[in-house]
Order: sequence, then C-alpha cells, then structure tokens
Amino acid sequence: MIDQVNPAPRRDNQDPALFGQTPSQTVGPFFHYGLPWKGCADLIGDSDIGARPELFPVEHYVLASPSAKGEVEGEPIVIEGVVLDADGKVVPDAMIEIWQADAAGRYVDGSCDIGFIGWGRASTGEDGVYRFLTIRPGRVDARQAPHIAVSVFGRGVIKRLATRLYFEDEAANAADPILALVPAERRETLIACKAGAVWRFDIVLQGDRETVFFDI
Repeated sequence: MIDQVNPAPRRDNQDPALFGQTPSQTVGPFFHYGLPWKGCADLIGDSDIGARPELFPVEHYVLASPSAKGEVEGEPIVIEGVVLDADGKVVPDAMIEIWQADAAGRYVDGSCDIGFIGWGRASTGEDGVYRFLTIRPGRVDARQAPHIAVSVFGRGVIKRLATRLYFEDEAANAADPILALVPAERRETLIACKAGAVWRFDIVLQGDRETVFFDI
C-alpha cells in the first residue's frame, strides 16, 4: 500500500528495491539501511562526512539531510580511524556511534550548548575508515577525564561493543577512574593520537591488539 502511494524512488531509506531484504540467517549485513545517513557524523555543522553516498542512487541522497545547527563553542576536531577484524583486515560496513559532552562538559539534557547535538553515527567505507566532525569535549566532573563514548555495530556483532576514546595530551587521564580499571599495557587502545589535523582512533575487534570493550 505504501509503495502505491509513494512509489520508488521514495524519499526515505525504506525502499526494498534499493537495499534488498535483510538475511534472516545471520546478524547482517543489513546496515545499508543506516549507513547512508547524510549528516549524522557531523555534530557541529551540515557536511556529509561519514556517509556512504555510493551505496544508493544520486536521487536518493536526500536521506536525513543535516538539520541546521546553532553556534557551537569549543575546539572543532576531526576523529578518524579504521575498524579492523582479528586478522587485521578492514571492516567495510561497520557503524560507529559516539556520545559526548560539549566543550563545557555538559551533555544534551537542556543545559548544553544549544547548537550541539551530542551524538553521531558514521559508517566505515571500503577502506574500513570512519570519520566524525565534532567538538573536543570538556570534563563532565572532577574525576573523569574528557572522553567520548563509542559504540561499534557490525556483521556478526549481536550486541553493540562499547568503549571510550580519550585524548593523548590530556593530563587528567592519569586520574581517570575508568582508565584506571584497564591494565596499563592495554590503555593505549583507548587513547586517540593526534595525526596531523585529525585525532586517530583505530578500533580492533579481536586479536592481540583488541580494543578494550566494556561489559555494560
């Protein structure tokens, strides 16, 4: 009935002619419904960073157009990384979600910077790389170091993988109670490093270099 009222190409992301059916035998790959999410990886502007426009026809690249955002205070940053599996191969269709405070350490609860949406989603491309444009977060309290909550969704991952991103130049890392729970030799998997103009944060799903994920 919906197809009769609104035939393809429909201006939404539910057209089965574009994406096909989700396999019932496994967990994905079904993220094509969410990967072409235009504007969702830009937490402070209206760019299409982090989207996958090559996955659908040009006429459909109107999905979830970025909404206008207000003035956002703080230091704009780009976060970039690659998602790798246990064999060191890139994962080309993972979805990364982030949640964070604004530059003053306030979450989106009515008190934060009015132009800041506080969360975003990005997809990995064929090279396994994801990107976000956001603001460097402030401390949410006197104990925790500035950080970003990160979730990973992907093929065969039944439950989202949760971790944190910290900044390598942050002195407060030394006293952060969450980092203190992580064995010293593995803390580096939670630390983003400055690489030119971006903050680099690779995510390894399994293996010797596996990122520390939290049991929540």
